[in-house]
Amino acid sequence: MSAADRWADLAPRLVSAVAMLAVGGFAIWQGGVVFAWLAVLCQGLMMWELARMTRGEGYDASVLLGLLSAAVLALNLFVPQPWVLPLMLVPVLVGAMAPRRDTAVFAGYALVILATGWSLVALRVTAGLVPVLWLLAVVVVSDVAGYFAGRIFGGPKFWPKVSPKKTWSGTVAGWIGAALVGAGFWALGQGNAALIWISPLVAFAGQMGDIAESAIKRRAGVKDSSALIPGHGGLLDRFDALAFAAILSAVLLPFLRPFP
Repeated sequence: MSAADRWADLAPRLVSAVAMLAVGGFAIWQGGVVFAWLAVLCQGLMMWELARMTRGEGYDASVLLGLLSAAVLALNLFVPQPWVLPLMLVPVLVGAMAPRRDTAVFAGYALVILATGWSLVALRVTAGLVPVLWLLAVVVVSDVAGYFAGRIFGGPKFWPKVSPKKTWSGTVAGWIGAALVGAGFWALGQGNAALIWISPLVAFAGQMGDIAESAIKRRAGVKDSSALIPGHGGLLDRFDALAFAAILSAVLLPFLRPFP
C-alpha cells in the first residue's frame, strides 16, 4: 500500500468527525430532551443498518425495525413506566421473525444497540456531563491512537480473520491512550484514580465492539454498514466502539464516582 493510499481516507474522516463532534457535542452539553432525541435517532438508524446487513430474501423490514427501535427507546425515556421496559424486546422479536440470513447475529447485536441508547442517556442523566465526556474521550483517543499507530508501526494483526486491518500495535496504543485519558481526568479532579485502569477496559470493550461489527459486515459481504457518513460509512461503523464502551461504562458506573 502506497503512502497516498494509506492516508486517502483521512480528509473525509476528519470533515465528518468535525460535523459529528459539533452535533454530538451540542446535544451532550444540552443533555435532557436534546440528548435523548439524538440517542433515539441514532439508535433507530443503527437498527436499520443492522437489519439491512442481515436481511434475507423476501420482505425487507429494515425501515420498520429502525422505527420500532427508535419508538421503544423514546417510550422508555419519556414514559418511564415498568410496563414500557419489556417493549424494548419488540424490535428483536419482529426482526427475528422476518426473513433473515443470520437471525442469531441480528438478535444479539440488536440487543446491544437497544442497550446502547439507554446506557448513554442513563449515564448522562444519572452521572452528569463529565462521565459522558470521559467516555467519549476514551473512545475517540483510543481510536485515533490505534489508527495512527497501526498505520505507522504496522506489525502483527490482532484478529486477521475478523478484522484484517487491526494490528496489535494499534490495539495497545489504544489502551495506552485510554489510560492517559483516565489519568488526565483524575489529575484534573474529575473522577478518581480508578479511571486509570477502567479507561483501558472501556477502550478494550470499544475495540471488541469494532471487531464484532466487522465480523457482521464480513458475514454480510459489505464494506460499510451504510453510506450515511462520508469517510466513515454508517453509524454502526462509527459508533460500534461507543456501543460496547457505553454499556460497560454504565455497568461500571459505581467505580467511576466520585465525579464532581
